[in-house]
Amino acid sequence: MSEPFRDPRLTTETRVGDLLARLTLAEKIGLLHQYQAPVDRLGLKPFRTGTEALHGLAWLGPATVFPQAIGLASTWNPELVRGVGAATADEVLAFHRKDPAGAGRNVWAPVVNPLRDPRWGRNEEGYSEDPWLTGVLGTAYATGLRGDGPVLKTAPTLKHFLAYNNETDRCVSSSNLPPRVLHEYELRAFRPPIESGAAVAVMPSYNLVNGRPAHLSPLINDVLRTWTGEDVLVVSDAYAPANLFGMQAYYADPAEAYAHALKAGLDSFTQDDANPEATLGHLRTALDRGLITEADIDTAVRHALSIRTRLGEFDPVEPQEEIGEEVVNCTEHQRLAREAARQSITLLKNDGLLPLCAPKRVAVIGPLADVLLEDWYSGTLPYRVTARNGVAERCETVYCEGVDRITLRAEEGYVSATSDPIGGPLGIGASAEFDVFDWGGGAYAFRSVANGRHVSVGEDGVLVNDQPGPNGWEVRQTFRMEERFRGLVLRHISTDQYVTADQGTLRLTDDPDAATLLVVDLVESGAAQAALAAADADVAVVVVGDHPLVNGRETEDRADLALPQGQEKLVRAVHEANRATVLVVSSGYPFAVTWADAHVPAILWSSHGGQEYGHALADVLFGDADPGGRLTQTWYRSAGELPDLFDYDIIATDATYLYYRGTPLYPFGHGLSYTRFTYADLTLSSDDLGPGDTLTVRVTVTNSGWRAGEEVVQVYTHQQRSRVKQPVRALRGFEKVRLEPGESRTVEIGVPIEDLAFWDVTRGRFAIEDASHKVHVGSSSRDIRLCAPFTVKGERVPPRDLRALDAADHDEYDGIVLCDAARERGDAVRSAGPGAWIVFRDADLDGKPEQAVLSAASTEGGVLTLRLDDPLHGEVLGTVTVRPTAGGHDFVEAATALSPATGVRDLYVVFENEGVTVRTLGFGR
Repeated sequence: MSEPFRDPRLTTETRVGDLLARLTLAEKIGLLHQYQAPVDRLGLKPFRTGTEALHGLAWLGPATVFPQAIGLASTWNPELVRGVGAATADEVLAFHRKDPAGAGRNVWAPVVNPLRDPRWGRNEEGYSEDPWLTGVLGTAYATGLRGDGPVLKTAPTLKHFLAYNNETDRCVSSSNLPPRVLHEYELRAFRPPIESGAAVAVMPSYNLVNGRPAHLSPLINDVLRTWTGEDVLVVSDAYAPANLFGMQAYYADPAEAYAHALKAGLDSFTQDDANPEATLGHLRTALDRGLITEADIDTAVRHALSIRTRLGEFDPVEPQEEIGEEVVNCTEHQRLAREAARQSITLLKNDGLLPLCAPKRVAVIGPLADVLLEDWYSGTLPYRVTARNGVAERCETVYCEGVDRITLRAEEGYVSATSDPIGGPLGIGASAEFDVFDWGGGAYAFRSVANGRHVSVGEDGVLVNDQPGPNGWEVRQTFRMEERFRGLVLRHISTDQYVTADQGTLRLTDDPDAATLLVVDLVESGAAQAALAAADADVAVVVVGDHPLVNGRETEDRADLALPQGQEKLVRAVHEANRATVLVVSSGYPFAVTWADAHVPAILWSSHGGQEYGHALADVLFGDADPGGRLTQTWYRSAGELPDLFDYDIIATDATYLYYRGTPLYPFGHGLSYTRFTYADLTLSSDDLGPGDTLTVRVTVTNSGWRAGEEVVQVYTHQQRSRVKQPVRALRGFEKVRLEPGESRTVEIGVPIEDLAFWDVTRGRFAIEDASHKVHVGSSSRDIRLCAPFTVKGERVPPRDLRALDAADHDEYDGIVLCDAARERGDAVRSAGPGAWIVFRDADLDGKPEQAVLSAASTEGGVLTLRLDDPLHGEVLGTVTVRPTAGGHDFVEAATALSPATGVRDLYVVFENEGVTVRTLGFGR
């Protein structure tokens, strides 16, 4: 072979080095965009990053659609999740063969952001609120995507680095991330897929972290890339680079912003779709201005070429050439989709109604009973097996959608609609009927009875009945119904404009006073019709939940966790008519189904389950299979139990099952079986361990019921004594077992003692304390069957050395936010109001410090008081005056003499006014 970069016998490093040396500077710059330019003279083809493959191949045409990611996670079956990833990779390869430009092999999946808050609009894209479980499942899916051989099938990309759990103001909001939360929670989910080699690329998130855009985070190079010896490709999120000098205004111009992004570790700019000219021009300008060097460009290009080399692009033989179009939606993938959906279905409550015992007639009811919905990152469904379809294959069914049918009456006449199948403008004239879908959060959709199409708003602002349902990036098919005196008006959610009758045609207006007043006349009550259907059946199955594109999705968070009022009314009416009611919730996030939990005898949950959902649901309803799902999130009783959406400090706010001390509706790990399991003979390999050891937990699980079933044996630990606030309990391992009636099995789970470490802010590293712990074993985080104590011989965290402190490394705080100490790196703390404070616990004053020096900044100037043991009434150690500075990054030294003090005390820094930033503190003589 004349060109070493084409020789697969050589190392990736050698091949990339050879290829990089052959490229001109202009050619290398051409590789820094999402759409990498071809290099014809070397035979390099165009290359594009970014094929969506979250739960199956998306956006490119019909392909196997598996359950949403949160549904895959609820299987608690990493091997199954890996299999779904492998099937998805095969379908990506098949599409790539057919259309290399349209289906690239760099896939943007999985999403490993821990699901800190269930109101996050993209909750369905993640796996769990537990970072360890997220890492396990993310590694499994990425392993399937990459394949088992030395040549990658696809190049999996982890999303979204870092601390990204809000859609509201997502491009300008900053996630407040204390060091412990960063290291113990956020980073812990990202590390395993990278460290194991399962994922080979990472995408930063839109938000800022501690005041610095995530795309500029020093953690990319300083931490993330240290987890592996392989090159990691870092790709930007779509249009995020322009935010750096646009909405975020972090740098003054594009060249400066792009230069800093490149140096921070960004290798590929996803900007302006397939038009790289502007981006590459900004990078050339940065090079001309000396903001970056050719060596900086080489570093980024090396990362990109490494991935392409590992994909086998430069090999003499095309990799995985045996995979063809026949794999797309093949029989095996359909079987896998059904199994994944079946294992994801979670039994939340059962008073004995399930499994159904040969019912003659089942009423299948609800707005989700005869539809399958695609989320934004779904593939195109090749076929649909709905709940109604699945049940109808088993017994006689009666179906009722359960939505209200109405007319809308204006002063001039009724709202009219065409019966033309392709739709047309809505007007005022002859009365037309509409079915109303309540998707929650005040969002309603209207389906025209005349042609069965949903009402939408065209680009010209005219209302038309021409859509199959809510769809697209800009959902134009939903409205709010705002009460007015003697009627209501319609407000279009996407445009925030009102509906008016203009010369007989309904269109949008900016003027709320011009909105047409409408009166709703009920033609048919959905709840009443559903009750009639339920009363005439042996069993009623009510299928409710969310629409994945409405009231919670990318760009839109949820305000609460309540079922939509229309759906709640439906469930109550059906249950009143027939007590043998099964509630089936299909959603990408938890709902606060508190009334149903108190009244309905059986409740099932699953995510939107993909093409085989109806078959899987019927398998569980009729007892062909045990419900295999377990929750990977806490289900709260209301959104009132959650902290502020923007507060990322799960430790301070008692958030997630790790720290939550309330009584959840359904706890993390919860899920019932149709049989019973008993636990016995819990033993530990040792009750006295140290760093480097592994605790082996053994327990015998017996199926003590009358039928076969599945149990997820979960092992948690709790540290009983600590310098810091510890989790109530933390998941350390699990095993999913299937047992026949009377069968017993001894489950063995290893817990590395290193996993018990916490981030010690006093020394900037992980520490394993000398402490007592307990093992908790059970079927959920709250259903603990057996416990056993053990002791860890670790270290004692010494008193804090005061000679040099980073302000961000405090122990606790009140009224402060973390911010950037400088544009490139470093964190600081800033007061959000007078009386804010940070505390350094166990501060060692035995050196008898005489002076404190603070590095601080404040455009208005300020005063800080150093107190001992209490922020309000504690002994004053000193008072520091900060003179006004030019800006938030212009730090000055401010000093004060200290009152005599000795011993180990809690040191408070109290901010007497707003807007003072402190970066470092030092105490000495």
